[in-house]
Amino acid sequence: MSALFPALVAGSDRPALRLGADTLTYEELAEAAGALAVRIGGAGRVAVWATPTARTAVAVVAALLADVPAIPLNPRTGERELAHILGDSAPSVVLAGAEDVLPAGLAELPRIDVETTVTSFGPVPAAFAFAGGSDASESPALIVYTSGTTGPPKGVVLSSRAIAASLDALEEAWAWTADDVLVHALPLFHVHGLVLGVLGPLRRGGSVRHLGAFSTAGVARELGAGGGTMLFGVPTMYHRIADALADDPALVRALAEARLLVSGSAALPVHDHERITAATGRTVIERYGMTETLMNTSVPLGSHPRPGSVGLPLRGVELRLVEEDGTEMRAYDGESVGEIQVRGPNLFSAYLNRPDATAAAFDGDWFRTGDVAVREPDGYVRIVGRKATDLIKSGGYKIGAGEIENALLDHPAVREAAVTGAPDPDLGERIVAWVVPADAEKPPTAEELADHVAGLLAPHKRPRTVHFLRALPRNDMGKLLKKALPEALHG
Repeated sequence: MSALFPALVAGSDRPALRLGADTLTYEELAEAAGALAVRIGGAGRVAVWATPTARTAVAVVAALLADVPAIPLNPRTGERELAHILGDSAPSVVLAGAEDVLPAGLAELPRIDVETTVTSFGPVPAAFAFAGGSDASESPALIVYTSGTTGPPKGVVLSSRAIAASLDALEEAWAWTADDVLVHALPLFHVHGLVLGVLGPLRRGGSVRHLGAFSTAGVARELGAGGGTMLFGVPTMYHRIADALADDPALVRALAEARLLVSGSAALPVHDHERITAATGRTVIERYGMTETLMNTSVPLGSHPRPGSVGLPLRGVELRLVEEDGTEMRAYDGESVGEIQVRGPNLFSAYLNRPDATAAAFDGDWFRTGDVAVREPDGYVRIVGRKATDLIKSGGYKIGAGEIENALLDHPAVREAAVTGAPDPDLGERIVAWVVPADAEKPPTAEELADHVAGLLAPHKRPRTVHFLRALPRNDMGKLLKKALPEALHG
């Protein structure tokens, strides 16, 4: 077995991370995490108050070294959801910063204040580096709770084996090395920000700079003069970047000098792809993953621009599309829609305390993602939505909401767009568009948008109903909350 973080075990004065006011070298991170690992060894499970600070990184790394499952908590979680997570996961202690004010729901748990500066402890002991820090361990490393869009959040149990497999596959796909400096502002209670955005650089022996809160000025500062080489973001962030490029030459230079721009968690609109590439000469790469699977696919580094595509399966990941009856689809025609199923070493171990949900999530050893997609003739995957909310059956056709949303976003008078299905006595379901116009005073007409979509795609894919909104409801990761659309209409 090898260490999950070889550079952490070796220790050095190279920068490991900078979050807010704290900058830690690998030696300093090893000392702080090692000291905390000693304190929490044998603790059972630990909750981590996952603020965008260095303390969160120290807490999670310490838990991994001590072979203690860490449960990252979203500081914005509501009272009811927090109670459910704590009752389900039963942590024995909560790790937080000394100045963090914790909600009443955590009052009964013992608290350990996380320190980022330790002077009385040496490098990580070998017992931690090669036991809890193993990259082949099947024991639980993280328990990350889902967003709870289909019921109470489920605890996704991720092993060190899954984390290492996914990060190592990305090393190959993105040519990720110890020389890379990653810049991002993603939440640290989610796999995108925590696993990819913090554990990824530490796995490679590189560096991460977290902005604390996203801003285009912060991106320009850290990617430009700051020497950043990679940027991770979600579509909302890249949209703001695209909006700012025309008036911010420093931002243009910073993006042009970065070697890798990655977007995930939702589809990046084609219009934003085009604006960023036109201004900077850089292509934003999209990848596809989820809490249960970590990363599944990516557009390969150096490939031609493929807006709307999440690329090819990563090394070790098998991917297939299936019909509603579970029959595997063989078509690579860019039109046939099926549910994505995956298998590989990147998969989660189980849903905590939910053997029923775990069993239902698998078709044999294939994980049912619930996402629907098409495959292009060259094997590239294009996601068209979620099976539960984005697969619309209208007039005998199976239609993915995602491709209609991208077509709507191609209209210059549309700022944001969402598409859903609604019951229709004639069609089965009719296509409904929810649109945020670029100019609220001069919105496009419903007929104009329907003709626009029909011209780009096909007549049967045009929206039959159009609602205009001031904004689309989204969660902390920028993902669209389609179930909240009717409430937004009346809000």
